[in-house]
Amino acid sequence: ALELPKVPGHMVVIGGGVIGLELGSVWLRLGAKVTVVEYLDQILPGMDGDIRKDSNRMFKKQGFDIKTGTKVTGCAVKGKKATLTMEPAKGGDSETLEADVVLVAIGRRPNIDGLALDKSGVETNARGQIEVGHDFQTAVAGIYAIGDVTPGPMLAHKAEDEGIAAAEFIAGQQGIVNHDLIPGVVYTYPEIASIGKTEEEVKDSGVEYKVGKFLFAANSRAKTNRDTEGYVKIIADAKTDRVLGAHIISSLAGTLIAQITQAMEFGATSEDIAYTCHAHPTHSEAIKEAAMAVQGKPIHM
Repeated sequence: ALELPKVPGHMVVIGGGVIGLELGSVWLRLGAKVTVVEYLDQILPGMDGDIRKDSNRMFKKQGFDIKTGTKVTGCAVKGKKATLTMEPAKGGDSETLEADVVLVAIGRRPNIDGLALDKSGVETNARGQIEVGHDFQTAVAGIYAIGDVTPGPMLAHKAEDEGIAAAEFIAGQQGIVNHDLIPGVVYTYPEIASIGKTEEEVKDSGVEYKVGKFLFAANSRAKTNRDTEGYVKIIADAKTDRVLGAHIISSLAGTLIAQITQAMEFGATSEDIAYTCHAHPTHSEAIKEAAMAVQGKPIHM
């Protein structure tokens, strides 16, 4: 998808997850017509419900043709055209869709081919991943594994931190990776970033919680830049006020999420963030105001 010689007239992306939307977003902005076909009833599986719903609306506004609740049952290639056969995920009449390029983005698997794991004694789980202990050592002494071949999100920054920690363990030191606080970023436009738990996960856990949300439409810097799409959403424990999760839609979401990640690493409350001085005018003020909104006290909304 990164090596296409020209902008396709029509690209169909199978899978409305992170990778499919990122690459679809690139080609859409370069001028292609992009259709996304997702089996589930919403795009971005596993992300916060508000984020999934609102990003879907934003992407459609940009020109994405998003078909949710749809499964692809076949693909026939003739000449330089591909014809997909699709039907509703819950069953129903089939339809066809013609495309110049079809991008399959329905998941990834660990790249363990050629490692001769069978000769080493290292075993994999049902998903083909290498299981490791807290020190990243496999069941075979002296063999360590990190990153995408191990369980967890397949993210470069997770792998980087694990690599440092594994090296520290090997050197007899104490390696540290907080797997509960690995930020995730969707590099579409606008970007989408998340840390910690979604509202659905918090609700399912039975914990009482409060939500603060602040729109970039009310942020001075975003208005100055005429880049007001999106918001910051912060979820906090209703009793302790400790931040449980945060989700951002913004052109700068990937950069902004770092502040909340660091705050959560130190066990911050929404009040801690709300009482931290943020420079004006900056996009980061939206984080401060979302934290203030947890207690129902934002200034500019």
